[in-house]
Order: sequence, then structure tokens, then C-alpha cells
Amino acid sequence: MCGRTSCHLPRDVLTRACAYHDRQGQKQLPEWRDADKYCPSYNKSPQSDNPVLLSRLHFDKVPLGKGRRCVILADGFYEWQRCQGTSQRQPYFIYFPQIKTEKSGNTVNRTSPEDWEKVWDNWRLLTMAGIFDCWEPPQGGDILYSYTIITVDSCKGLKDIHHRMPAILDGDEAVSKWLDFGEVSMQEALTLIQPTENVTFHPVSTIVNNSRNNTPECLAPVDLLVKKELKISGSNQKMLQWLATKSPKKENSETAQKEESSVPQWSSQFLTKNPRPTKRGSAGLLEQWLKREKEEEPLAKQPHCQ
Repeated sequence: MCGRTSCHLPRDVLTRACAYHDRQGQKQLPEWRDADKYCPSYNKSPQSDNPVLLSRLHFDKVPLGKGRRCVILADGFYEWQRCQGTSQRQPYFIYFPQIKTEKSGNTVNRTSPEDWEKVWDNWRLLTMAGIFDCWEPPQGGDILYSYTIITVDSCKGLKDIHHRMPAILDGDEAVSKWLDFGEVSMQEALTLIQPTENVTFHPVSTIVNNSRNNTPECLAPVDLLVKKELKISGSNQKMLQWLATKSPKKENSETAQKEESSVPQWSSQFLTKNPRPTKRGSAGLLEQWLKREKEEEPLAKQPHCQ
């Protein structure tokens, strides 16, 4: 989980987004190492290069690899919610709540990729706690850098999506403490590793399932309430026609819709509840069908979750 992220900001914009204050209170910008390896993407997989923050101590006073605490940067990460009773999974984009600006406006109501692209003014990057390592080939060559995102139990707001989430460092102070292995002991730093409720999310298109898809559509919000028309193949046309004429008619549909709309929704209005449908054996179905044919009065078909 949390291995799929978006980090599409240009290098100069990403650098400004990582501005910090030093111990003298002066605003500073981080320095890049191997900047040419950074490749912006809306859909980063675990095999791709990703920007990571390290303490200057790694380069000034101690050999690289000591301390090993780092911060992984991203616009946000993707997570998939398993739809109970089916093999389908719904992807979500999870990120820090953003401060509304003149350019960003209301991000929730934006639906097209062109509109969503406009919200990246003053975007707050997601900062995830991690550890890194570096490996130098025995025969020489380029050093291989790798990192691992630390995970924790999900916060209450994300439990219906996934039971785990990254250890998110919320705020400049938390980021500084995690990186400052020279002054902050590991025991103290570990107090920062805990779930945070300060995240928001929205459902996105399943095009993000394929990591080769790298467009703004990957993180643009989608409306889960819009029903897609079922495509019917020629081989099952007759079966569907038979079901349409023989199946009991649906009744009280308006009542069912009212009951469904009264179910409390998440504040984001995006999560869907998927209770498992009641299991029915073939023998029970046959007995019900024969009973209905005998009485010549179709009963109301009970609504269930698809």
C-alpha cells in the first residue's frame, strides 16, 4: 500500500514547495542531488525515482547512510478500496487538505482534468516518514539509493478504504525532527510515527490502475453516483430478455432510494458502503420461483448491493 503516488510538480515548483526555516529562522530552499533523475509523474510506481528529503548532516559531517531517516515527498498517494462481494477495487487519491486560493477555488467541485490542473497553486505536499539505504556495487559503478515508507494503522477516516496508511509527518516541525538525527534521538523521533486524521481524499478513475497512464485524469475527481450503462454482448441477449420478462417486477423503488439516501455519508461524500449481499442457494431460488408461478402473483424483488 501507498506505493503508488503522484508527484508531477516541475522541479523548480517542487523546490519552492519544500522551503523551510533554518535554526536561525532564515527561509531556505533544499539543494538537489542528482536532480536530472527527477521525472514528474501523475502516476509513480514503486520502481520509479521519487524525490526524498535528507538532512544536510548526511553530506557535511557523516557518511551517507548513517541515521537513515528520510521524508518522501508526493502530491498525494493512491489507495484502492475493495468492493465487498466483487473483484473490483475503487481507487482513491489521498492528500493533505489544501488552503483555498484565488487560483485553486473549490477543488471538490472540479471534475475535468483541465480544471483540476488549476488547483496546484500553493499546493501543500504530502510528507511521509521513511528510512533509506544506499548500496555501492563491489565492482564499482553508480550507487543505488532506495527508501521504504513507514506505515501505521489507518486513521478513522481511511479505515473503509484500507487498514494501513503511511506515517505522515504533519507540519514543518515534525519534518525537521524526523530528519534531524543528530539532535533528535530515535526514541523521540518514533513518537512522530502515528496515524493522522489531517488528510482528505476523493475517488479517481480506474485509469490509474495502469502505472503507464500518466495524465491529469489519474487524480481528477470522479462521481461514483453516475451509473454506467451496461454493455450487453450478443451471446447473452436472449438470457437477458428472458430475465426481463420472467423476473418479478421491482416495487417500492422510490422507498428504497429514500432509505439509501438517508444513510449517513462521510464528510467527503465519496466513500461508499458495500455490505455483502445475502447468499442464496440455487435450490432456494428454484423453490421461490415455483411458488411464485403457482400463485401467479410476482413478489417484490428485494434490493441488494451489486
